[in-house]
Amino acid sequence: MADTPNAVALARLHTVDVLSGWGVSSGIVETAKLLVSELATNAVRHSEGGEETALPFSSQSGVQTFELLLEIVSGAVRLSVWDRDVRPPVLKEVGVDATGGRGIFIVAVMSRAWGYYPARSAPGKVVWAEIALASAGPHEGRDASTPGLPEADGFRASGDARADPNLIGRVLVGIRDL
Repeated sequence: MADTPNAVALARLHTVDVLSGWGVSSGIVETAKLLVSELATNAVRHSEGGEETALPFSSQSGVQTFELLLEIVSGAVRLSVWDRDVRPPVLKEVGVDATGGRGIFIVAVMSRAWGYYPARSAPGKVVWAEIALASAGPHEGRDASTPGLPEADGFRASGDARADPNLIGRVLVGIRDL
């Protein structure tokens, strides 16, 4: 996708179209839409830090691009976004008054697993997240390495105080669309 002002909205539309066409439930599609929005936003915001390298499907016009890959793997929807920035994503604690910086936190909370790896064929990295296709309880379907909420510099919420991440995601999408 071209790194343009409408890229994130187009990534969300593409995600909804593809996953709906695959017969994925609407709740999973909504969660995927939120996660793609966060991953694509990070790719667009941090694309300046990388080198300019033409990708096989991009034009030579100098327009920056990022790639979005949607897959069904091991009972989950996997969302992968490649960007040119080699720096790893950072899970950080942000204050309640902060206007940004929650993207990776949202990805970590709402996915069953997430991570990143260096890109193999171009500079940059791939950040990915998986959403379980089967309905699961609040702690089912998550990797053993990610019980409850993620930690960031000693920040950890109690599993008992955990709110429904799907509700949190819908509220955040609603606020963003205002």
